[in-house]
Amino acid sequence: MALTGPALAQTRPVAARASAQALKASGATVPTMSPARTTGRGRLAAEPVHLRTLSKTDASRALAQAGFGPDAVRYGVDLYRLLYRTVDAEGRPTVASGLIVLPRNGERRLRMVSFTHGTQSYKEDAPSIGEDDFSSAPAITFGSAGFAAVTPDYLGLGEGPGTHPWMDVPSETTASLDMLRAARVFMAREGRTPQRRVLVTGFSQGASAALGLARALQDGADSSYRLGAVAPISGAYAFRDAEIPALLAGGEINPKMAVAYTTYLLVAWNRLHHLYDSPTEVFKAAYADKVDRLFDGTTPGPEMLDALPDSLDQLLTPRGLDLLRHPSGPFAKALKAADGTCDGWVPRAPIRLYYSAGDEQAVTANTEHCRDAFHANGVDLTPIDLGPYDYEGSRHLGTAVRGTAAIVDWFAHLPA
Repeated sequence: MALTGPALAQTRPVAARASAQALKASGATVPTMSPARTTGRGRLAAEPVHLRTLSKTDASRALAQAGFGPDAVRYGVDLYRLLYRTVDAEGRPTVASGLIVLPRNGERRLRMVSFTHGTQSYKEDAPSIGEDDFSSAPAITFGSAGFAAVTPDYLGLGEGPGTHPWMDVPSETTASLDMLRAARVFMAREGRTPQRRVLVTGFSQGASAALGLARALQDGADSSYRLGAVAPISGAYAFRDAEIPALLAGGEINPKMAVAYTTYLLVAWNRLHHLYDSPTEVFKAAYADKVDRLFDGTTPGPEMLDALPDSLDQLLTPRGLDLLRHPSGPFAKALKAADGTCDGWVPRAPIRLYYSAGDEQAVTANTEHCRDAFHANGVDLTPIDLGPYDYEGSRHLGTAVRGTAAIVDWFAHLPA
């Protein structure tokens, strides 16, 4: 999940910039939606913004500074922000933003990679906005290797309006699919064309999103694209049966991360599924009046973490703890939907699952549940352990670094 899914992992300090200032500086604005302008999912909603050009040397340096390996770098890249039309979690028209990275290699027809990122709670940490290269490093990795790489910010992050519906696979899927459509429109303007087969990957929260997108592409959600391969990294595929028990038990998951993820889950899903009438029902008084603000997209990650307690017992009321221990009603229904990304389908394209044993945010049991679900449908799948590599003290974030390196190499060797 990584804050960045279970990992609000992007709590690394990022220079704070006001959203309004970022919009003004970029020249992009979120258009007022009117009935006459609510059609056309995947159409551009504003002029694309050229963020920066990186030479081959610059790309290698940016990746090294972000902690990612530069071994796959073959070309310089251009980074652009797209604002595009999509639908929200209720199916209503809205807009979302995302990052596209194109190689400076002169090729007109490019292989497509969709990378869906891990958990972020602050709008300006999104890949198309943030100044922290960790968020954009996977897309830069794929772009500099010669792919056209797209990374949706998801709903409510980056320049998207409203709040982010965290771990809501259906809206992650539509935002990712419409980002691919927007990329096709933008690339045509640049005289370039995406190949039909999309190579799909994602990390943490983005691992479930990647599987949602992969399934949609295989099911024919867009006639211009089809699934080429799928390779999720360190996902929270089994929240009810793996992640929540680990959150409650302690030991496997970093306690502060457990508090952050639990709060994000309850706040975001209450907006979607009405789990409680008042925060005071599930959060203790010292935090009940803070949680909505902490996860409305305007609070930087370090500030959010500082405002939360160090344990679930300090955070939750008896009812809140009972909700986690014995999910029922709308919460149980929502968990079943979130945990269904590996169930009931057989990928007709190559698939790999990546993880690391000892992950302190997305516990290994998540990947085991996903593997077992695919096995039940006859898919011969052995998850790939990326080994004990920690990034800034986090095994979970380390899987993003090692997984991206492994996947760009795998994708490069797949038939075009």
